[in-house]
Parts: sequence; C-alpha cells; structure tokens
Amino acid sequence: MKIVLAYSGGLDTSVIVKWLKETYAAEIVTFAADIGQEEELKGLDKKALKTGASKHYTLDLVEEFASDYIFPMIRANAIYEGQYFLGTSIARPLIAKAQVEIAKKEKADTVSHGATGKGNDQCRFELTYMALAPHLQIIAPWKIEAYRKLFPGRAEMIAYCTKHKIPVEASLKKPYSMDRNLLHISYEAGILEDPWFDPTTKKNKGMFKLSVSPEDAPDKAEYVELDFVKGDCVAVNGKQLTPGAVLKTLNKLGGKHGIGRVDLVENRFVGMKSRGVYETPGGTILMQAHRQVESLTLDREVMHLRDGLIPKYAQLIYNGFWFAPEREMLQSMIDDSQRYVTGTVRLKLYKGNIITCGRKSKYSLYDENIASMEGVQSWYNQSDATGFIRLNGLRLRARSLVQRGPKK
Repeated sequence: MKIVLAYSGGLDTSVIVKWLKETYAAEIVTFAADIGQEEELKGLDKKALKTGASKHYTLDLVEEFASDYIFPMIRANAIYEGQYFLGTSIARPLIAKAQVEIAKKEKADTVSHGATGKGNDQCRFELTYMALAPHLQIIAPWKIEAYRKLFPGRAEMIAYCTKHKIPVEASLKKPYSMDRNLLHISYEAGILEDPWFDPTTKKNKGMFKLSVSPEDAPDKAEYVELDFVKGDCVAVNGKQLTPGAVLKTLNKLGGKHGIGRVDLVENRFVGMKSRGVYETPGGTILMQAHRQVESLTLDREVMHLRDGLIPKYAQLIYNGFWFAPEREMLQSMIDDSQRYVTGTVRLKLYKGNIITCGRKSKYSLYDENIASMEGVQSWYNQSDATGFIRLNGLRLRARSLVQRGPKK
C-alpha cells in the first residue's frame, strides 16, 4: 500500500504519518500546499522524512489558488450565511486536487487527511477525491475508532511524539486552533467554543494576525482604487498585479485599517453549529469593490437572478462540492454575467469601514440624463410611468374590488 497524506507538519499529521506507516505497513508520501499561509514551510521535507515518510512534496499553489478559486468565487459574490467569506472552504478542493495529482504520479492507491470527523473539511477533501479519482481508497484516521481510542486528546498525541522522537512544536496551552491562507485566517475551538467569549478585549486581541482592532487603526482615512476587467481585479492604485499579488496588497491595506473581522456561529454541513472568528481584510475589500462595478454594469434582472443563486453557490463551496456539476453550471452562468463588469472603484478605508467614494466604467448602464432630477432632456418620458403603474396595479385593484383587498 502507498498512501499520499495531506501534511502540514503539525501535531496531528506528524502523528498520522507514523500511525499510518505502522498500522497499514504502508509507504507514506507527504504533501504540503503553499496557499499563501506564510507559515514556515522550509525544512518540512526533512521533518516528514524523519517522521517516516519516504518522499515529500511542497507545491507553490498561491497564484492558482487566487486565479482559479478565489477570483471565480468573488465573481459570484459568494458569502455563506451572509457573513462567512469561505476562506477555508475554497482552499480545500485545490489542496485535495493537488494531492490526487501526486497520488497519480506516485502510483499510490490511497489518500489520507487529518481532518476530524466533526468538521466540514472531511467533506471537502473526500468529495474532491471522489470527484477526481474515484478509484482511490480514503483513510481518515479521526473517523477510525481505534485511532480515537489511542489518541483521545492532545496530551496522548504529544506523548506519542515524545516516545517515537517525532519532532513537533506543540503545547497543551494553545487556547484555540488557527488555519491561514491567502484569503483569510480562521480561529475556532478551545476558548472560542463559548459563543459569549469576547476575543476583541485588550487581554485577548493578540489572537488576531492579519488586522489591527478598528479602535487601534489610523485616525486618518486612506483611499484606494481598484480596476476590474470582466469581474476580476487587475490593478490596485493603478499598478497592474497578478491575482495573488492583488490579495497580498489588499490584505496589508485592509489589515492596517482593521477591516475584515467577522465573528459568527455557522451551520456546518454535518449538522452542528460552530463558532468561528475570521479575518478576511483583502477579500472584504475586493468583494465590496466588485459589487460597485456591477452596480454600474449589470442589467437589473441579470443581477437579481444571479443574486438569488448566491446562497446556493456559497453552500456548494462550504459543503465541499466545488467539483460538482451544479457548481460548474452556476459558474458558467456567473462568468457569462461578468462580460462587461469592467471599471474602476474608489474606496475609503477607515477604522474597520469600507466607504464607497466613486465608481466608473466604459460599459456603465447608468445614464445621468435619465436619472437627473434637474429637467434634463432624455429619451425617458415620465408620462409613460402613469400607464406603467396602472398596469402593475391592475391585479391589486381587482383584488380590492372583488375580494375586499389585503388583510387589515
């Protein structure tokens, strides 16, 4: 048996390398994805090999993540349950896809991950495996009872690493878990499991990594201009940038002004509610700017139809169905709607707020002459509104005359 393991070098996956090798007498190939987490990836190969892996891969997926996953999601204005910018959700299908490609290259028959049996990541990884390589066997240690009995908690895992001389930097004192990538950082578990706990107090605010508290942000507002072409941001303040560089630039800018913090209780796919705290400074700016270009360039009915599908599209990403046919179908429709979403947006950033200060586009459907209240001549005739309203009110008048109208 040959197993490709999604590997971070942390406590969980370090234990899993050794456990898989011993339990299945298997050859273990480890894989780590650089998706902009800016964590120390150097030396991960040596660590994996020392832990028991026969080979290790670290792949730079930053630009692919931005251009092929984050940007398509921004084009859809996808936000789960009105608050969550899907930072972790959108990264998992890319990681799993790269893992499958390594499995094919290595002629491995099995893939494995360290996601727990309670969260959403197990769904995102395994649904991607099934969509891209249905022949592969899947081993998820946290869903195996024997593994859970052996490691009921972090103390047992740390003791296991000590016994087998597995190099890990782990502590029983860490009060929460953290996951970072180019789009965001998520915090959950531990002290955050109490939905009444306030992580923004002076005592607790050191948890945040990407942004300052709004009250600690600069007292002077800062303007930023974003250029879009067909729904994608291509430049910040006039400077042409790659998708990855756009996110990195906006993360620094947004973080400086305390933008993009969200604290929510979300509904997991497996059925439970979960409290999470998120930092998405660049993504929050990007989403608002994209909306503003659309406000000028999208037809009303196209926008309303697309907006009605946002909850479904976001749910598909959240639940792990990125490679499902229905997501692909929705993406085709969404991308078609973006043909003329080209223009520039000017925003003002101030103490956690994003204030729109202007937008322009050569494809703008906004006609100042039509909208003007100053008696400017145009091809809009206000007298036409009389018949328009009478026809729309016909059924309301009929209901009132025949059925006594609305309930009072």
